[in-house]
Amino acid sequence: MDFVKWPQLTAEKLEAAFEQVLGEMADAGFDARWCLTDTGETAEQQVLDELETVMPDVVLIGAGVRTDPDHFLLFERVINAVHRAAPDAKIAFNTLPYDSTEAVRRWV
Repeated sequence: MDFVKWPQLTAEKLEAAFEQVLGEMADAGFDARWCLTDTGETAEQQVLDELETVMPDVVLIGAGVRTDPDHFLLFERVINAVHRAAPDAKIAFNTLPYDSTEAVRRWV
């Protein structure tokens, strides 16, 4: 992740947010996991590999992929991977890691 584009975040803050959100999701009764990918050619396969292990009700695609113009093609590949591997899953979007639980709740 290019933290220059999101100066309010650091690697430590992001990791803490991921842990916090997993706790919130568990408290809400969701079986959640992160699928963090690289931003290169293997990202699509990473998503497909993860979706082979679980059939999610909701797939959340984070703002780091979705809102970064440099990741436009990555976002497109991820959306199509989710559509292909989990066609019945709802797709949700957050604005920062901290509103991920709220984003999932909109679709369950």
